[in-house]
Amino acid sequence: MMRRFLIASSIACFCLFARAEVVDIDNRELARLLQEGVPVIDIRLQAEWEQTGIVAGSHLLTFFDERGRANPGAWLEKVKPIASPNQPLIVICRTGNRTKAVSQFLSQQAGYTKVYNVRAGIMGWLRAGGPAIQANQSIAACRAAKTC
Repeated sequence: MMRRFLIASSIACFCLFARAEVVDIDNRELARLLQEGVPVIDIRLQAEWEQTGIVAGSHLLTFFDERGRANPGAWLEKVKPIASPNQPLIVICRTGNRTKAVSQFLSQQAGYTKVYNVRAGIMGWLRAGGPAIQANQSIAACRAAKTC
């Protein structure tokens, strides 16, 4: 009986994890997904948004503060209105390093089934000639709504 329970539990866990997927994407795939309307969450700090600009339409949701601290639960509450766990979403940072951890969190702990991680971040996007817009209006809007 115990053996059956362990096997059933293992299969259930495998099915849950098998549904979740993190996909590292390049600039061409980012452009395609943007055209399809997949939401982008930019997890960088405000100073970084101001320095480089942002991908048009990005949702500005800082994950790690200046000291590298995070509050995943509070951050996730801000993500939910943007995309539910059964909808795809894109995460972007400066170079793709921070989004690796955030993508895994979304996929493995928050139940998001399709998370796209921009492998080279905004810097790779800009180097390849990808368009960016000034972040000022987006920052003002998310501050007013208390969603940054």
